[in-house]
Amino acid sequence: MNYRHSFHAGNSADVVKHSLLIALVRALQQKEGGLTLIDTHAGCGLYDLGSDDAQRTDEAAGGVLRAFANTNTLLDSYRAAVQAVNVGCEPHLYPGSPTILTQLLRPQDVLILNEKHPKDVHVLRGVMRGSSAAIHQRDAYELWLALLPPRAGRGVVVVDPPYEQTDERARITSTLAAAHRKWAHGVTMIWFPLKDRATHQRWKEQLRKLGIPKLLRVEHWLYDSEQPGIYNGAGLFIVNPPYAFTQTLPPLLEALRDALAPEGHKGMIISDWVSA
Repeated sequence: MNYRHSFHAGNSADVVKHSLLIALVRALQQKEGGLTLIDTHAGCGLYDLGSDDAQRTDEAAGGVLRAFANTNTLLDSYRAAVQAVNVGCEPHLYPGSPTILTQLLRPQDVLILNEKHPKDVHVLRGVMRGSSAAIHQRDAYELWLALLPPRAGRGVVVVDPPYEQTDERARITSTLAAAHRKWAHGVTMIWFPLKDRATHQRWKEQLRKLGIPKLLRVEHWLYDSEQPGIYNGAGLFIVNPPYAFTQTLPPLLEALRDALAPEGHKGMIISDWVSA
């Protein structure tokens, strides 16, 4: 899968990912202790929905623009995060995970961003100028392990790779296994695309074999039946999600499914535990 985020910013996957990221961090912030927030594949941090790349795919029309047209109040936090980087009612800029995490920071929290791509990290440094974020340009999987356990003890690692390499899932699986040994109580959010059920089922089985006790999967299937050879949706694996997050998840997922369903489809968002 060839994935440059400038082509896909604000799509349905972003809406789900960022809605759940906001809910996850806020659930952890119900405790006063500081959090270390680590984004291993940070990207550019901010995207122009009017750019040639974004206009070529027009994926924002099926994502953030649908979310803004929807009236469900459960999406208010997500819409507010997008609106914070825009002037006017309709979004023209889209905040990546680094920008959204910056909005969520409390004085006691720490944000660490990593982006290996030379052009993207240059843009990221400009977008983050004036913030307290630490920015690295390293191999994402090496950095993931090197920073664990974080000094604060509590935190979230966000893993959002482009899946351009054929061994991407294998590297995630092996790194997650090692990370869990170093930081068993840590929270990790892993984004993935859904192209076909067979590939995803094999990976899910590999993750199940890791024996991680609390591994939640969320899958957002856009269409009512699998569409061969195309993008069918996306999802998240979340390690150690807090109780406050999982309790509020079902109505939020239903609101997202309803807002993002393509014309003529109901779509489906499911969440359950990957049993050990």
